[in-house]
Amino acid sequence: MLTLNLNALPSSSFKIIPFHANYPLYTQTQLSIPTNLNYPFTNTATRKFRTFQLKAGFWESIKSGMRKNNTTQVIDPESIDEEDEEPLPQEFVLVEKTEPDGTIEQIIFSSGGDIDVYDLQALCDKVGWPRRPLAKLAAALKNSYMVACLYSVRKSPGSEGNEQKLLIGMARATSDHAFNATIWDVLVDPGYQGQGLGKTLVEKLIRALLQRDIGNITLFADSKVVEFYRNLGFEADPEGIKGMFWYPNQ
Repeated sequence: MLTLNLNALPSSSFKIIPFHANYPLYTQTQLSIPTNLNYPFTNTATRKFRTFQLKAGFWESIKSGMRKNNTTQVIDPESIDEEDEEPLPQEFVLVEKTEPDGTIEQIIFSSGGDIDVYDLQALCDKVGWPRRPLAKLAAALKNSYMVACLYSVRKSPGSEGNEQKLLIGMARATSDHAFNATIWDVLVDPGYQGQGLGKTLVEKLIRALLQRDIGNITLFADSKVVEFYRNLGFEADPEGIKGMFWYPNQ
C-alpha cells in the first residue's frame, strides 16, 4: 500500500501544464499539493474554494475523533454543506488534435454521467486485467466516492452528430467522507499511454479529496508502477506501517 506524503511535498503552488501528445506518462516531475488549489479550468466556478491545513500524521489522522479521555466516543464531524464542496469538473477537453484526413480527436475528462460497465470491462481487457463480474463492477462504481473518466471523441469531416466516443481511462476513489480515502482502478488504454493521462486522473482525484479535508490518501500499486506513484507524492510504508491482507482459507 502506498500513502500520499503531504509533508514531503513542496509548498509552492502546483501549476497545470497543457498536455501534449508527446508528454510521458511516467513523468519525473513530482506533484506539489497546493494550498490555493487554483487550476486553470476552475474559472467557471462561482464558489470560493476551501483550503485546509493537514497536519496530522498517518496514525494520528486515523485515530483522531476516536479516543478522548481514555473513553471511546463517537464525535460528529463538522458539517459541510454541499455547496462548500467543489465537485470534480463535469467535463472539459484535455487534448485536441487534427489528423491528416481532417478527423478531429478530443481527449475529454469527465466526472459526470454513468459509465457503461461493458465499456469498462473492454478497457480492463485491453490492459490485461482479469475479468470481474459485471454486477460487482457496477456496484463498485455506484458505491465509489469519486469516479473520473477519460474519453476519446472522434469527429470526422461532414459527420456532425455522428461522433465516435471511446472510454480510454478511468480512476475512482472510495472514502469514509472524513479522514481516509483509497484510490482504485487507475487504468489507461495502452494506445493512449505515455501522454500524461494517468497522472491527470490521479491529480484530479487528489485535489478533490484534499478540498474535502481528507488527508489520508492511499492506493495499492503493482511493483511496476510504484515509481510512477512516488513521483506523484506517494510513499510506501509511511511511519513503518505495513498494508495487511486477509484471505479466506482455500
